[in-house]
Amino acid sequence: MEFTLSTRQEGAGTVVEVVGDLDMGTTPQLRERLREVIEGGARVVVVDLTGVGFMDSSGLGALVVAYRELRERGGWLGLAGVRRSVRTVLSITSVDQVIDIFDTVRDAEAATRAA
Repeated sequence: MEFTLSTRQEGAGTVVEVVGDLDMGTTPQLRERLREVIEGGARVVVVDLTGVGFMDSSGLGALVVAYRELRERGGWLGLAGVRRSVRTVLSITSVDQVIDIFDTVRDAEAATRAA
């Protein structure tokens, strides 16, 4: 499966959509995109993982770094559309206890509006 990233403004935040496996070969692209988005001033970021079937520790690390950077800037990171295989990685590492996970991007946006 080809790896692609797309970024769009939606509601009050920025959505980074990831398609393909997140591994040592593709994670640097995600890390760079998230850095660009955060340094560009985004404070609410939703990473749409609907198209991700596999994520290794490098992908996990990129998400945790983005979460920390946003928090330091008074921002928020949420994950949407997390498949079971990826959710298992998030659960085993307890990252799901720190980063909010939503079924859909729309659910994540609703949560940011309610906050």
